[in-house]
Amino acid sequence: MNNTSKNLDNGLSSALHKVLFCIKKNAPIGTTSIAEHLSMSGEAARQHVQKLFKMGLIDGEKNDEIQVGRPKQQWIITQEGNRYFPDSHAQLTIQLIDSVKEVFGEEGLSKLINEREHKVLQQYENYCRADTVVGRLKKLTEMRFNEGYMAHLEKDGDDYLLIEEHCPICSAAKVCQKFCRSELQLFQSILGKDVSIQREQYLLEAGQRCVYRIKF
Repeated sequence: MNNTSKNLDNGLSSALHKVLFCIKKNAPIGTTSIAEHLSMSGEAARQHVQKLFKMGLIDGEKNDEIQVGRPKQQWIITQEGNRYFPDSHAQLTIQLIDSVKEVFGEEGLSKLINEREHKVLQQYENYCRADTVVGRLKKLTEMRFNEGYMAHLEKDGDDYLLIEEHCPICSAAKVCQKFCRSELQLFQSILGKDVSIQREQYLLEAGQRCVYRIKF
């Protein structure tokens, strides 16, 4: 958490940083749950949430289903709020992608992405060395976290969920989804043919995060 928090914009106070990060990681989440996660009073959490809401960094979702113990209002990050998280040189990247398309066409762009995938794969293979698939998966998650994806693992029955709360190349992926397909191929190469990988949530399709189900 600390590594990612350092990447947040300095225009927010430390307390607002923590609340925004908490919502980013756990959205949709209610104010009471935010207070519990951050060990602060409910009133303090409410005040921070209202400040973030007025700034347009978060928005509220109302639960249509009434469930005991579940808040009626839950918070999610807005597009403006996501700007407080790292997005690797977004504007420059988009301009370069457009230039490659214009000069070399889609085929040239595909060659460029394939070359990038090859180099990134070598870096991941060196980092993710482990004797077991689970070991490689944990190393993969660790590397993705270090790269700004806010990645973490959850166990779901016999499966694992690789959850990425943020995408530091989101702007590039929006104009060229070949980057996303390239990442799926990268995960498969690292984990091997004995596992299947399915993307269950997708940030570019109105999701709050990307979630990958890893089946053995």
